[in-house]
Amino acid sequence: MDPHKHMPRRSAMYVPATNQRAMAKARSIDCDVIIFDLEDAVAPDMKEIARRNVVEAFAAEGFPNKETVIRVNSIGSMDFDRDLDAVVQCRPDALLVPKVSDAKDFRLLSVAIAAHNIANSTRLWAMIETAAALSNLDHLLASGLAGQPKLDCLVVGINDIAKETRVFPGDQRVFLLPWLMNIVLAAKHHGLCVLDGVWNDFADQSGFDAEANQSVKMAFDGKTLIHPCQVESANRFFSPSDTAVMEARGIVTAFAKAENCSAGVINLNGKMVERLHLLQAQRLLTMHDAIQTRAQLRR
Repeated sequence: MDPHKHMPRRSAMYVPATNQRAMAKARSIDCDVIIFDLEDAVAPDMKEIARRNVVEAFAAEGFPNKETVIRVNSIGSMDFDRDLDAVVQCRPDALLVPKVSDAKDFRLLSVAIAAHNIANSTRLWAMIETAAALSNLDHLLASGLAGQPKLDCLVVGINDIAKETRVFPGDQRVFLLPWLMNIVLAAKHHGLCVLDGVWNDFADQSGFDAEANQSVKMAFDGKTLIHPCQVESANRFFSPSDTAVMEARGIVTAFAKAENCSAGVINLNGKMVERLHLLQAQRLLTMHDAIQTRAQLRR
């Protein structure tokens, strides 16, 4: 079994690599993932400083009990190779590549990763944020899974999608929903984790909560964040509720009984429950256990 398959990624917080204070503070924030940003959050004349900062941050104390990701600049940019040099020194859990748009990008990426001798344990994440990626998504993801390292997680770039397509991103994202659901569908088809984009107005907590609730219903695995104040809500929305955990345990217990061990469908409290519901219950409990384990490690 893939050890990362059920890893909690409810809250993935971007931290600008130019902000040393924010990187240090991130160690104590209860997010599942920290994304150290060398791309959009860093001005062109600050790129070298950002790389130096992130290398120093990783060398100092590390980031225990959090998944660490470094977002590099786009493939072919002037900073891309230098960013990979920093990745080699930091050895993060994953590398996040922006603006991946076609199969050629993954081929170039595989060559670059091999040339820089980046650790085999480093996973590959990709931003889905261009019209080209949205138009050719299934083939794109198949290409990412054929490369080395294999694609592991998708991150939606709402701001860039809206910028490139000029589609209005407000009104509960109603005009973006077809594309967002297609990203989720493609991710599930290929067995990939998929994280929703950011909510820009971090002062609007109710707006964030509404969008996080929408994300859960759309079957995103988590949400990318821009501020620590969003972490608690993201963790709450993307964690199984107590009621869901109790119901899942009831289903697993029922199917474990001798009289039901070979049954395809059972009557549980007046409801028809099939083996597909058992699989869903087992998956939910596996994620719940992983979340509980992570919480205990942070205490």
